[in-house]
Order: sequence, then C-alpha cells, then structure tokens
Amino acid sequence: MPIAVGVSFRRVARSYWFDPAGYTLKEWDKVVVETARGQELGTVRIPPREVAEEELQAPLKPILRPATPEDLQQYKQNLYLAKEAIGICKGKILKHGLPMKLVHSEYTFDRSQLTFYFVAEGRVDFRELVRDLAATFRTRILLLQIGPRDQAKMTGGIGPCGLTLCCSTFLKEFMPISMKMAKDQSLFLNPVKFSGVCGKLMCCLRYEHDMYKESRARLPRIGEMVTTPRGEGRVNDLNILKEEVVVEFPDGTMATYPATELQWEQPPACACAAGEEEAVEEVLVDEEVPDTDAYL
Repeated sequence: MPIAVGVSFRRVARSYWFDPAGYTLKEWDKVVVETARGQELGTVRIPPREVAEEELQAPLKPILRPATPEDLQQYKQNLYLAKEAIGICKGKILKHGLPMKLVHSEYTFDRSQLTFYFVAEGRVDFRELVRDLAATFRTRILLLQIGPRDQAKMTGGIGPCGLTLCCSTFLKEFMPISMKMAKDQSLFLNPVKFSGVCGKLMCCLRYEHDMYKESRARLPRIGEMVTTPRGEGRVNDLNILKEEVVVEFPDGTMATYPATELQWEQPPACACAAGEEEAVEEVLVDEEVPDTDAYL
C-alpha cells in the first residue's frame, strides 16, 4: 500500500491525502502543497502511514516542502490582505447594486487566486463584479455562493445549547438531517425549537439518532395492545431512554413497565411502523452549490 499523509487547509475541515515525498512529517506540521486552486499552506493532521488505494484521490500529489518561517510570514500576510479585500469587495457590490452578502474571503498561498464567499436569496449575475475585482486585485477572482450552514461554519457563533457551534469547532462534513430524526427522538415537532443559528435543523439531532432507533425497535408502538403481568392494555406513552412503556388498562388506570416484562406482536424487522410516514430529508448543503472545501 502507498504511503500518504493527511493534510487539512482549515481549522475544521476534512483532510486530503498527499505523497510525503520523503519528508519526515508529524501531526501539526505546516507544509506547502500544490492543489487544484494553486499552492496552499496546510496542516498535517494525519502523519505518514500506509493507505489503501481506494481511499486515495488519484494521482497523489507530492508535498512541495515543509513550511519555512518565510512561508508562515507570507501566510499571515495573506490573511491580512484577504481581510482588506473584503472591504473593497463590499464597496464594489454596492457599486453594482447586487443582492448579495459577503461572508468571507481568502487568498491561495501563492496569491494566484482570491476567493470570495457570499450568500444570496437566489442566483446572482456577478460577471461585471468579477471583471471589476480582477482589474483591482490583478489576480484570478472566484466568487462562490454558499448556503446558510457554510455561512455559520465560517462566521462561527453560539448555539442554543450555549456552546460554540459544532460546525465551527469539530464537524468536518455536513450530514443529512430530517424531521423524522426529531420524531424518532420524541421531540415536540416544532422546527423552531430545534433549528440552529443557520435556520436549519440542528446537526446534533443526528448524534444520538442511531441509539434512539435501536431502542425504539425494542419497544411496542404507541396505541398497540400489549400483555402485562396485570393483563392486557394499550400503550399510552414510551420512555425511550429507560426503555419503559406506559400502559393504559380498560378501567382507565395506567402503569409503567420495563419493556422486558411485556409481550406484544413483533412486526417484521424490515417493516415500517403502521401509519408512520417516511419523512423527506432536509439536505444540509445545496447540491448545486460548489464544494467550498474542494482542493483536489
């Protein structure tokens, strides 16, 4: 198996495989590499190791060199220049009267490309803006329209839980989230209650979803008849975490039992619960929006 090193280009982003090219590298080392965007300065997140062919993005590009003090100084200067570029670009946007909000900008390491990220309600014809920016900065200009989740990831913030946003601290990729996940976790079906600062369903709905699904599979459905040590009754409520069932008896009384003490007709493993509608998943990232983390 080939030897490869995993390099990341943002603080919270997935890693890309590169050929270590004989360099001795360890985690958190800074390296300069050639990407589809041009030269970039990245951080080693996975030290050199053997990697299966199917995991690699072929062909492997080599590490150009470990970053020198001069490279690190240039990188810091690029960050400063990119911040200055935001103010200039905002002025150009006002000049052209475009309905777009600028979120972030970044230079490639060799300054061969300047990328601006923006959000907008719909499609924006920014061709004149690109020409104006190219004449001002005298480099290749790329404007990328991003979605609300990418905007939250880039700008950061505090979530409803009081902690820093997951997407800006450790989530490297967005995964699909659906209303069915909230339903499976017995949450009150009001999207406002479990929407993040981006206005979309919170990413944390996925964290415990598999556990809830496994627990629900071991429990009867609400409204189903079950046999208890006291006799037959109808399921009135469920405590999924404790795997307990609240049973209502014909005389109107209710009692709580562990699921292991009950008997009921088990449906086939592949069958959906009666009357349960399949929810349409809410995709986190619009498929028509370019991948903002694509470097290869």
